[in-house]
Amino acid sequence: MTVVGPFGVSVRDQALEADVQAGLAAVEAGLIEATKSDVPFITETAQHLVRAGGKRFRPLLLLLAAQFGDRDAPGVVPAAVVVELTHLATLYHDDIMDEAEVRRGVPSANARWNNSVAVLTGDFLFSRASTIVADLGTEAVRIQAEAFERLVTGQIQETAGPREGEDPIAHHFEVIAGKTGSLIAVAGRMGGLMSGAPEPVVNVLAQYGERIGVAFQLADDVLDIASDGQESGKTPGTDLREGVATLPVLRLREMAAKGGAPEDAALCALLEGDLTDEARHAEALAGLRAHPALRAARQDALVFAEEARRTLAPLPEGPAKEALAGLCDAVADRTA
Repeated sequence: MTVVGPFGVSVRDQALEADVQAGLAAVEAGLIEATKSDVPFITETAQHLVRAGGKRFRPLLLLLAAQFGDRDAPGVVPAAVVVELTHLATLYHDDIMDEAEVRRGVPSANARWNNSVAVLTGDFLFSRASTIVADLGTEAVRIQAEAFERLVTGQIQETAGPREGEDPIAHHFEVIAGKTGSLIAVAGRMGGLMSGAPEPVVNVLAQYGERIGVAFQLADDVLDIASDGQESGKTPGTDLREGVATLPVLRLREMAAKGGAPEDAALCALLEGDLTDEARHAEALAGLRAHPALRAARQDALVFAEEARRTLAPLPEGPAKEALAGLCDAVADRTA
């Protein structure tokens, strides 16, 4: 068994491994080229997160999806660059909204420079992604535009919070489907589309992408609480500090509302207080790490990963399908 990329997906077929590794290298070169500017400072800021690395989960999925058609088709690598550029642009904007100081193990752009530089760099990356996708055809442009709308809608929904009477956990799943699942669905769809795969296959790949995308983000919710920061590349408990109610917090509140243990209410009260205080933040983080709500959130991630695996059923058997199933296992490993 071998693994491909920082995400660690298992690939047992040597030809597929070599092909995907070559594709990822081409995507990396494409990202560097796409983030160059005649203005040296823009190049520096635009390549800040590119050079910091990352899982390249979306390009990896797109390259695997392209295996169901002509994997060497000219649009495959540019499409992967478009998807990753779009993702990178959202990170610049997210870090401003979250007032994050660390991203991928390096200072965030807003921390290193300022909010104005970060937001404009994100806009620059969106513009470069739009330029590249314009050469991939009107269907690719439409797919990208619809995904961008869902990304923004998901972010606004998160900012606004659930409507009165709406289940906060269902709202969280909907937000994640927009903010994260939509772009990963594009990776699946574009990989199939650019490679000329049959339409039913393309649709399956998009559905799989959305489900594995939600599972991936829910695993991040767990990691924000459970990890030491090496896996996520962010400071542990960043969402807690910023008052963002991720799935472990929502599961805790649900348990407390249903008459859970007496200490549940105390932990909820702690989480609703000022967590910019280091001692309170550490106490909240420790409390969640020991609470059954964290295990419940892990189980939610596994449920979505299993749904993604079942979505693959109509695809033809082979190494690519096996590798996509391996992504579901990788999500499970991240939540363990």
